[in-house]
Amino acid sequence: MKKYYKKRFEAQKRLSKKLASTMEVNKILETLRSELRNLIPSSMETCIIMLDTDAPKYTRPLQCALYDRSVNCLSCKKNRPASQKAVATRKGVVISKTNPIVRPDGTTVDTGPEAAMPVFVDDNIVAVTNVVSHPGAHFTRRDFYFIKDLSGMAGNAIMAGKKHWDITQEKIEISQKLAHLSPFVPQSVRRIVETNPELLNQEKESREVSVLFLDLEGYTRLSAKKSAVEMNHMVEEMFSNFVDPIHRSGGDINETAGDGLMIIFKNDDAKTNAVNAVKAAFDIHDQNLQLNYEMADRFEPVNVNIGINSGVALVGMTVFKGTLETRMTYTATGPVTNLAARLADHAKGGDIIIGKETQKMISGLWPAYDLGLVSLKGIDQSLRRYSLLRYPLQAAPQPAA
Repeated sequence: MKKYYKKRFEAQKRLSKKLASTMEVNKILETLRSELRNLIPSSMETCIIMLDTDAPKYTRPLQCALYDRSVNCLSCKKNRPASQKAVATRKGVVISKTNPIVRPDGTTVDTGPEAAMPVFVDDNIVAVTNVVSHPGAHFTRRDFYFIKDLSGMAGNAIMAGKKHWDITQEKIEISQKLAHLSPFVPQSVRRIVETNPELLNQEKESREVSVLFLDLEGYTRLSAKKSAVEMNHMVEEMFSNFVDPIHRSGGDINETAGDGLMIIFKNDDAKTNAVNAVKAAFDIHDQNLQLNYEMADRFEPVNVNIGINSGVALVGMTVFKGTLETRMTYTATGPVTNLAARLADHAKGGDIIIGKETQKMISGLWPAYDLGLVSLKGIDQSLRRYSLLRYPLQAAPQPAA
């Protein structure tokens, strides 16, 4: 028992150190989930399911690893018996016999016992910690207390994240008002002007980046049916709803062109760039589905097609000088950017298409479905591309290796 308490203390100390540097709830929840996976070796998957009605404002659902494609834990685990019983009884529970996970393609994943623990802020349940074990496994008393410890830490993290979000609302509202005047001015340019104006004259440098292009499918067709004012309002409403997901994932909105956006992810780590770009793409995809529903009485559905590519690009200030004004932007140029744009052109029906380098860096995190080789405009040789949402029509579903 002494060793057990020592491990609990070590786990809490380790987590406190990891969590001290961030106030972003998603990073905190991912860290807690990763720690719980390590502490409970019999677990197939662990998840913290957000139930707080304000959650979409300050976080996004975690992704479930038990599926062959991107499925968020909220839609998967919220309605499973263990989670429902934990909420109803307001205490931790274990379900010894559980239903298998049913994937969208009809295949199933057998699971063992399932544990769930409510996460409280004050006296309110804001989330549920859910742990699914392998068939034939069982939860020990130690496992159950680890789940309880981490659920308590999750409650504190969520409370801190919400308070931080509340404090920054006034600043966000001001930023949004300013953004209405110049909504897509790159954040990099603003930061440089405010903090390091000497960098405006600095030469471009080679950096690892991931570049995301998105465009609205059917924009030209819809423009023929609607007035310019209506179309401008629609584009502004849609793009404004994409700004928060992009910035939340560390993206920099670089260029706008009518019905399209270019976003750069330029963290110092190449894999982080690719992961953040894909997170932003899924967030944008979900926002688009919601907006289509909300605008159904005014517009027919508009798909957002996305292309993502990763690699080395020249990054820095670009200055466009005209007779009336000079415009500055912080951009990435080169083949990496060109290919990302071509992949977006190639996407159809709201798909997310990624290049080979991006696929390599997200391998094991999300499935990517091989669509084979394709000749793209302006690219000399045929290139392989992957979909994050759709199986290739000509073959059975096979995630990329």
